[in-house]
Amino acid sequence: MSVVVDGLEGLRVPEELSARVPAEQRGPGRGRDDVRLLVSRGEAVSHHAFRELPALLRAGDVLVVNTSPTLAAAVDGRLGPEPGGEPVVVHFSTRGDDGRWAVELRSPEPSGSTRPRAGGPAGAVVRLPGGGRLALAGPLTPGSGRLWWARAYGDVPELLGRYGRPIRYGYTERDQPLSAYQTVFARPSPDGGGSAEMPSAGRPFTAGLVAELAARGVWIAPLSLHTGVASAEAHEPPYPERFEVPAATAALVNAARATGGRVIAVGTTVVRALESAAVAGPVGVGASARAGRGWTDLVVTPARGVRVVDGLLTGLHEPEASHLLMLEAVAGRAALRSAYAAAVRDHYLWHEFGDVHLLLPEEKGHRMRCGSNSG
Repeated sequence: MSVVVDGLEGLRVPEELSARVPAEQRGPGRGRDDVRLLVSRGEAVSHHAFRELPALLRAGDVLVVNTSPTLAAAVDGRLGPEPGGEPVVVHFSTRGDDGRWAVELRSPEPSGSTRPRAGGPAGAVVRLPGGGRLALAGPLTPGSGRLWWARAYGDVPELLGRYGRPIRYGYTERDQPLSAYQTVFARPSPDGGGSAEMPSAGRPFTAGLVAELAARGVWIAPLSLHTGVASAEAHEPPYPERFEVPAATAALVNAARATGGRVIAVGTTVVRALESAAVAGPVGVGASARAGRGWTDLVVTPARGVRVVDGLLTGLHEPEASHLLMLEAVAGRAALRSAYAAAVRDHYLWHEFGDVHLLLPEEKGHRMRCGSNSG
């Protein structure tokens, strides 16, 4: 799937705009919420500190957040028979219903990051720390060699807990502890599952900021979507991921929609989960959220649109990233074009430790579905 957003084809993000360390490591006294917040309302753009977020929302709005914890999903291994073999880094991505794992094999770099390598070959065995083994079966998607299904011999959550580290890409300066990749919303999964990569839109939130949002009448609603390994180089569309939208969250979203509140997704993962569980209503009534769980292969595009999401808080994505199709579906092409030009011009920081972007509906008075809004 190619990403075509008019006005972004020639956009280039300078290398110096990559966030190389978390915000709290950029100077004394800094915290997670010391990032910048770019706000889009249609083509209008404004610049804020992330701590201003509560003042930008209204009583009755709902922030829907992803509670999936980040796994220490990168493990060193050796591909091939003993002794020796090719050194590889295994990125554990997604656990299938049959117990297999989708994995990506990458080549280690001296800096501690990794670079892409061809997947496979089928039947090869990767030797893991502690005597574990990983047998490669075949590509996750026919014709794509990046992610492969593999049978793990040994307990993978235990392996990751003992020998794993967070997935790291070359734009970061150094390894970080797993705690740097957990959001304030993360909750352990009973089965040890989680996300291969951090649901990063939630990273700047702190307990204090969540309390301020609650004091202003902004609701926080949880769901989970376990994210797999992103395509950092090829920008492939997302593949199936496991999600759960609780009944209480669906009810809160629908109550907000009925009373004029806005539903703001914290991250593209939340959009995917909510929209996967949305159901179209009778003509003239519109869609509603519903509880749901399982696997989603939904790809949100401008042609498909969004049904229950009004706004989105997200990081800044590479111009070729498939996520931009989702942003265009939420806010429109003109808004996206204006925001990304401003982000480059005003030196916003990209990637998981970078600045964030809030896409809100255009203010034409206060848009009402029915009833009144107290904010």
